[in-house]
Amino acid sequence: MPDSPDKPETKARAQKSADKALTKKSAKPRKKKRSPKPSGPTPPWYKYLMFTFMVVGLLWIIVFYVTQGQFPVPILGNWNILVGFGVAILGFLMTLRWRG
Repeated sequence: MPDSPDKPETKARAQKSADKALTKKSAKPRKKKRSPKPSGPTPPWYKYLMFTFMVVGLLWIIVFYVTQGQFPVPILGNWNILVGFGVAILGFLMTLRWRG
């Protein structure tokens, strides 16, 4: 036997569908899309700077190990490793913005 309109389940379903219809109408308007950034290639100096940071970071760590902490900055001690990695990571992070 089909559901009669007097049953509470049918009334609840009707109320839910009415609520959905109201929320669709009163929904906030969508945000405007951002205008696309110019996607041209990055300037040539960016590539050189990026690779320079990577190499300088690597050399910083190598010099620290080879000189047994005498160079590049003896006051920093083992923090020289962190400085070297930081400079190298800066170069690697620059690769995320590089457009060839």
